[in-house]
Order: sequence, then structure tokens, then C-alpha cells
Amino acid sequence: MTGTGPAAEPAAEPATEPVRPSMARVLGRRGFRLLFIGSTTSLLGDQFALVAMPWLALQLTGDPLTLGVVLALEGVPRAVFMLLGGVVTDRLSPRVIMLVSDVVRMVLTAALAALVAVGMVHTWMLYAFALGFGLVAGFAVPASTSIVPTLVDEFDLQAGNSLVMGAEQLVGFVGPSVAGLLISAYTGSFAGIVLAFGVDAITFAVSAVCLALMAGESGPLSDGSDAAGSVWSSILAGLRYLWQDRPLRLVFLLLTAVNFLLIGPIMVGIPVLADQRLAQGAVAFGLLMSAYAGGNLLGYLLAGSLPRPRAGALRAVFAVLLFGFGVVFVAIGVLDSTWVDAALLLGLGLGNGYLAILLFTWLQKRTPRAMLGRMMSILMLSTTGLMPVSQAISGAVCTWDVTALFASAGALVVLVTLIALPRPEFTSFSRSLAAGATGEPGASA
Repeated sequence: MTGTGPAAEPAAEPATEPVRPSMARVLGRRGFRLLFIGSTTSLLGDQFALVAMPWLALQLTGDPLTLGVVLALEGVPRAVFMLLGGVVTDRLSPRVIMLVSDVVRMVLTAALAALVAVGMVHTWMLYAFALGFGLVAGFAVPASTSIVPTLVDEFDLQAGNSLVMGAEQLVGFVGPSVAGLLISAYTGSFAGIVLAFGVDAITFAVSAVCLALMAGESGPLSDGSDAAGSVWSSILAGLRYLWQDRPLRLVFLLLTAVNFLLIGPIMVGIPVLADQRLAQGAVAFGLLMSAYAGGNLLGYLLAGSLPRPRAGALRAVFAVLLFGFGVVFVAIGVLDSTWVDAALLLGLGLGNGYLAILLFTWLQKRTPRAMLGRMMSILMLSTTGLMPVSQAISGAVCTWDVTALFASAGALVVLVTLIALPRPEFTSFSRSLAAGATGEPGASA
């Protein structure tokens, strides 16, 4: 692993790496199994809150602006505090940060459920709770994306990420529907909303217990040598490391650019396309989004179960998939068949999920352990922070022509691919990913 000192050393020597990564072997580790159970349970509860909070805001006020303010108050502090959360994660421990975050969110969610149950909830309380949830998430997100490398051997990291991210995708696919059914079963009262928040509070408690049982199995990321520096100096050190490591910088920029170009058209363009062109309307919209989510899940599982391609094949895989993304987007923009679009989005999701696991795992391996929290916070901030911008631009282009949105996004993905793949840094990245090693920071091929 990149860097020097014991904190940067890999968990196992490359020579001991099995031929294929094993999800069963990863699940056989007690610490990872506890994390998997706790995080999956908590993620399921989050889906209930994801439906209950907007529904409560609308039922309480009938004002879409209130809903917008609630979502903004949750999203803004999450983004603002994410870099600080990365520093704290590096200096303490991902497990400790996650445990404290779960306890705080359990208390907040249970309090909100109680206030709704007794009819004492007011709009300003929703604002306060949203602000609290967002602030805590700013610390929880970097910790949750940094903990897996502390629990599994380096050669099993890809399988571990596949399981965690695959469970997240599956829960995100199933959870909202179950939450919607629960809330709709109590139409005319807030009972369903109370139950939804109650479920979320219970799942935070389950996650906290699992994390508490992991004591001694997930240590701190840093050896404490950088704890004396200021928070700002730690953040700048992370940004400087990212910029100076050329392969890491290229992969980071590639991830950010492709995510920016894909997320807006998918989140904004797909519903507009379904409404304007597809005969099934809302049904088509649900089918297309389910196809994309299902494809991502398959891609995660595929990446976790298949061995890494060789360096030459890896370069070809990236080229085919990234060019394929562009072609798929152009095709979606001109076709008006729900089933063909669904098949294309299934393939797009599969490729996206597969690449996401490869890139995410490589970034974790490339980063010195003492900087892992900061690097993951920078990555998550770059993707979530740019999401509203991508959606706003996509909405503006959609008002002009939805075909132009998909065609331009697809063309730009191809252009980004043409710029990135020939660079020597990408050759260095391909070799290090295929070998399961990282090389030196700042090196190029």
C-alpha cells in the first residue's frame, strides 16, 4: 500500500492472495459479519425514514417549499461537515464514529417518533431534526466508507466492498416500497409515520449493538502521529496527497466526471422521458429505475465474485464499458421502447456497478491507511456535492430537448474516456489494479 510506516502496510502479503476473492471467506470473519448485519439493518431503517420524513412534512404543512427546506437542511450540513468527518475518522476510529453516530441518530429518530405520536410535532422541529441528521451524517459517511479495510485482508477488500454496497443497493430497491405500504396502511393518521420512524430507531440500535460487539476487531486508521496538527492542515494534507499522486488523481477525476455526467440525466431525464415518450408513463419510470438499480446490484456481485482482469484486459474492459455508457445514453435519448430502454439501463447499471467496485477498492488500497477517512470524505463530497448541479443542468436541458440531454451526456462520457485512457497514469493504474498493488505516489507509467 502507498506510503510508509506500519499504518500503510497491507493486511497480507501479495503472495498469500487466493486465486479468487471469496465472499464466503469475508463473511466468515466475525468483525465483517457484524458490520454487514448492523449496516444492512440500519440501511433498511433509513429507507423508512427516507419515505416518512418527506411525507410527514407534506402532511403537516401541505407546502412543497417546507419539504425542500427540510431536505436542504439535511443535505447542506452533511456536505459541509464531511471533510471534517474524514479528519475525525482518521484520528479516532471508523467503528467509534459509526457507533456514536448510530446512538445519536437513534435518539433523534425515537424523539421525533414520540413527538409525532403525541401530536406535538411542529414545522420548526422538522427543520431542527433535519439539521441534526445531516450534521451527524457528515461524520458517519466517511467512517462507513473507511471501515471495511480495517476488517478484511487486502486481497478480500473487493469482495467485502461488493457485499456492503450490494446490500445497500438491494435495501434501497426494496425498502421504500415496504415503507410506503406501511405508511399507506394508516391513511388519515400519523400512525404509519410513527411506526416508520420507530423502525428506523430500532435499526440504529441494532447497528450500534453490532458495532459495540466489534470492539478490538476494527482499530484506528492512524497511529496518532498527525493528531497534533490542526484540522485544516489535515484536510490540506489529504488534498495535497490526492493531487500529487497522479494515478490516484486521474481515477478520482474520472470517477467525478462520469458520475456528474450520468447522475443528472438518470435522475431527471428518465422521468421526463417516461412522461413524454413512453406509453406506460409512471409504470415505465418505475421499471426503468428498477432495471438500473438491479443492474448495479448485479455489477457489485459480479465484481465481488470474479477475479481481477489482467492489466491489458483491464484497459479493454474500461474502454468497452465507458464507451458503452456513452452509446447507451445516446440510444436511450432516441428510442421510445420501454423494454429496450429497460434492457439498456440494466446493462448500464451492471457496468456501472462493476466499475464502481473496482475503482472504489483500488482507491482504498492506494490510500495510506492513516488518510483513508479523508480520502473517502473527499470522494463522497465530490459525488454528492456535484449531484444537485448535475440535476439542475439536466433539468434546464430537458426543458429544451430531452434527446439533447442524453446525446450530449453520452458524447461527453466518450470524450472523457478518450482523454483519460491514453494517459500514462491510466496505464499505471491498470497495472497496479491488476496486480493488487499500488506503487509509489506521484508515479506514472
